[in-house]
Amino acid sequence: MRPVQRYRWSTGGILKSFRYACTLAEPPEIPLPRIQPKPGTDMRVLYIGAGNINFGSEEGPWNHSQRLEQILGARLNVVGVVDPMTARAESVLEAKRLTVARPAYQRTTVFPTIQEAAKALSSSPPHIVIVGSPPAFRGQMQQPNNAEEQLSTAFPSAGMFVEKPVSTGAVEQATMVGKFLESRKENIVSVGYMLRYSAAVQKMQQIIKDNGLTVMMTSGRYVMAYEASRKLAWWNKAVDCGPIVEQATHFVDLSRYFGGEIDLPSIAAHSIEWYERPGQLSKIRVDESKIPEDQRIPRFTSATWKYDKGAIGHLEHGVALQGQTFSTEFTVFADGYQMKLIDPYNRPTLYLRQPGSDTEQIMTFHDDDPFLSEMASFIDTVEGVEPKIPILSSYEDAVRTYEATWSIRWASEKTRRGR
Repeated sequence: MRPVQRYRWSTGGILKSFRYACTLAEPPEIPLPRIQPKPGTDMRVLYIGAGNINFGSEEGPWNHSQRLEQILGARLNVVGVVDPMTARAESVLEAKRLTVARPAYQRTTVFPTIQEAAKALSSSPPHIVIVGSPPAFRGQMQQPNNAEEQLSTAFPSAGMFVEKPVSTGAVEQATMVGKFLESRKENIVSVGYMLRYSAAVQKMQQIIKDNGLTVMMTSGRYVMAYEASRKLAWWNKAVDCGPIVEQATHFVDLSRYFGGEIDLPSIAAHSIEWYERPGQLSKIRVDESKIPEDQRIPRFTSATWKYDKGAIGHLEHGVALQGQTFSTEFTVFADGYQMKLIDPYNRPTLYLRQPGSDTEQIMTFHDDDPFLSEMASFIDTVEGVEPKIPILSSYEDAVRTYEATWSIRWASEKTRRGR
């Protein structure tokens, strides 16, 4: 692991800085369900960002490049990687050229900016663009944080896969980006809320549909193991916006996926802050004294709200566990039904209680990979093939999740106790 260092990112000419920790070691291979690559012509791919979400790490199952290699096989042609930290990008490519996917990366070029990539690739533009740059540098309409606008203008026919959260900027700016992308009809866009594509989540939706159920309540609990979190920016609300916006976003999105639109003014929330006795953690691996006191993250947040359709929602997020394993579960209640999904990220297990029985039916989905399903859906849609699962998260829909996470954060900050 390399020490924390300055990292400068730019989608244009202006550079901004943030602190982060990274590793250039080749990430472990992720065991994926086997699929047969579909035949066809080359698929030209441009990556925005050479970091963990696109090329993997030891911290989690994310690794878009590995999924694309599996889906496209010999068709994959990575035409470029845009990253201002060019040495890191070259190192990532060197590692890829030592794998069986080597042919896809033989002619890959590293570009420090989107503008340089657009100029070099104008005669042979990418079919798809995978936007995995930090959210602080996208999701806005002003340079240098307007990656989506630049990419859509440079490559008006390319499909665009954008990671979550869509931004760390103002919700109003992200809304403008959504409207802009909606007007660019040729740019098919998908946002990376992969839990919607989980086989367990789809099973829950099927149960609701098949039985004509009306959701009464959703309840999500996400408690992270903070000991391994060494990225100083994550602990700083001024950079990564805090754990509700950056991390709990997946559960807020699942809440909307099952409950519908949230009545944002109805949100009520409370938090445990770093300066309160229950918030004094014993194994923080970053120097929190380097973060201004008013920007240090809460340790626990609990929120409730009403949905527009009348149901209620509940979310708990905690920075409380040590070790490596997170504790996550998501439950949906309807008349006579309880669907409790445990560990949706790693070993999803659905506990189903339904009318006629007081016992729970247990369903396991251990061979499922929602990242793979999500990417396959995106690629099929771009190629004009009917996907098994349609794109489930548009940019405009993802902005509504983003707005809801900010509303929860603001509601919790209004009820904070003073020091």
